[in-house]
Amino acid sequence: MAKTSAAGRIAELRRTVDYHNHRYFVVDDPEISDAEYDLLLRELQELEAEHPELQTPDSPTQRVGATPVDAFQPVRHPVALLSLANAFDLDELTAWHARTSKLLEGEPFGMVCELKIDGLAVAITYEDGMLVTGATRGDGETGENVTQNLRTVRSIPLSTPPGQSPRRFEVRGEVYMPRSGFERMNRQRAEAGQPLFANPRNAAAGALRQLDPKSTASRPLDIFVYSLGWSDDAMPGNHWDTLKRLADLGFKLNPHNRLCGAVEEVEDYFREWVEKREELDYGIDGVVIKVNSFELQARLGEVGRDPRWAIAYKFPATQAVTRLLDIRVNVGRTGSLNPYAILEPVNVGGVTVKMATLHNEDDIRRKDLRVGDWVVVERAGEVIPQVVEPVLDRRTGKEKKFTMPRRCPVCKTKVVRLPGEAMHYCVNTSCPAQLIQLLKHFVGRGMMDIDGLGESLALAFIEAGLVRDVADLYDLTVEQLQGLERMGEKSSRNVIDAIAASKSRPLDRLIFALGIRHVGGETAKLLAEAFPSLDALSKAEAEELAEVPGVGPKIAESIAAYFGEERNRRVIERLKQRGVDPRHEVRATEGPQPLAGLSFVITGKLDSMSRQAAEETVRSLGGTPQGNVTKKTSYAVVGAGAGSKLQKAQQLGIPLLTERQFLEMAGRE
Repeated sequence: MAKTSAAGRIAELRRTVDYHNHRYFVVDDPEISDAEYDLLLRELQELEAEHPELQTPDSPTQRVGATPVDAFQPVRHPVALLSLANAFDLDELTAWHARTSKLLEGEPFGMVCELKIDGLAVAITYEDGMLVTGATRGDGETGENVTQNLRTVRSIPLSTPPGQSPRRFEVRGEVYMPRSGFERMNRQRAEAGQPLFANPRNAAAGALRQLDPKSTASRPLDIFVYSLGWSDDAMPGNHWDTLKRLADLGFKLNPHNRLCGAVEEVEDYFREWVEKREELDYGIDGVVIKVNSFELQARLGEVGRDPRWAIAYKFPATQAVTRLLDIRVNVGRTGSLNPYAILEPVNVGGVTVKMATLHNEDDIRRKDLRVGDWVVVERAGEVIPQVVEPVLDRRTGKEKKFTMPRRCPVCKTKVVRLPGEAMHYCVNTSCPAQLIQLLKHFVGRGMMDIDGLGESLALAFIEAGLVRDVADLYDLTVEQLQGLERMGEKSSRNVIDAIAASKSRPLDRLIFALGIRHVGGETAKLLAEAFPSLDALSKAEAEELAEVPGVGPKIAESIAAYFGEERNRRVIERLKQRGVDPRHEVRATEGPQPLAGLSFVITGKLDSMSRQAAEETVRSLGGTPQGNVTKKTSYAVVGAGAGSKLQKAQQLGIPLLTERQFLEMAGRE
């Protein structure tokens, strides 16, 4: 494509991708599918790769890609980020309102109420419409430069609409991690045997301070902008209208902000969110109230480091102190031993807590928790109870240290801890505790989706000796189920019908349902695309599995080990005999398939296309692109600057192709 036409198409694509980014990440109302968005972004990436001179810092392709930093440099805030005084009840809020009214000599004033997000305050500076600096709050006067990491947060605009924003200005906001993203990330870390994050705020803080922006980009961060820090040019004269102006410039605001005129309205807002806060997908710990008028804010000024014109009205505490009565262990579906705390019942933020998570033995050692301790308990993210720390000055010396059991608490098999893993495991795949967890997983939504088969019924199957592995589910009869407690003919028939219907689930859901360590839903989809049947997947070697993009050596070894177990192979065979043997449907591609059956590794820089475009060409013509060279690679396509992959191809005797030879083979020359 000529440079002139490429420049026009790149500009058009940037506008389109930015628009859809805003609809998805800011407005939360997408207009196109993920697949359609990916095609637009891929086209933009390929054009920019072909014309690097047209690439700009505000392109949506530049969200990730900066090189890691050695350390964060200090950033001096032109206008300090002040702290807030707190009110803990209605009397204290009313007293603040009365003081404010007195200082303003009775002049009426409106107030803006905002949810107090449990995240990290940041200040982001724009010049000539471009994001130039992003910094943490720090001590209020000086923060840390985390610009490259903030650029990866997709709800932060890299630029503002041309000619609509001040020449230079700063916005302030709270970066946070949604609860759903936090839980998803911790599930993935648990599957990988990695330590879990304590709560969304800590996870967000750790993500924002990663030295490598690619690591930050892999974590689900979001932002709500809550104020204008400063501006070179005139902006509206009050906070409410300024927020609306920032929204017009593309910044994400909290949709629950409210303009109030009386302190009674503020109290109503507060009480509303005390009751509704757990409906949100992010943590809040109170409400922030600000005098709306900037002129009145200036008259009120500050006292110490707190503005007189704002206050934080805090929710009731979500921490409490109680006794740690015992530490027990349950066994997960993959055999992981999961310690948990038995607590003396205590009210935490309006909920009675009797048990709490302890993650793993290292977590217990790090916190130095002992049975008999008085401990601080927190509802992490206001949902999941966890033990935060012991109260050391209340120790008597009678407390007992915890030791992970050497044998499985259910089947008494010897427990192992693999090198580099945080978890201990029971290696007996016939362990009853693992079986019930596996059954719960196998029948769940997103897996085999067997409606009506919950934990209690799964346990009844095991206790009655009806199910010894997941394949036994497909041998059950209505008569057998009717023999169980509280199972009539109709409910039994419904369960049997649901089990039969599950045979039609797609291959990726069956792979996920098998409970292979480290294999989640997304990995299962990748495996189904690469290996179109259970037979093909079960016969793949670890080296071949690791070639699948997104899998990698650790997951590959886990999959190979699973299918290497004789007991697991028997279960797979029995599933197939009972009609549970789906095939992944490969969509037919129109036109000739000159690369069918061949695999290619693209290495080095090509002249006519990006590596991603070359790999897509391979796919579209029936071939398989590979990430690494193996003895099963058909060809290595070699461009400028090829390195270790070229060397490995030469060592293995893999045929080498120049870019021109590759294009000729593909019929593109």
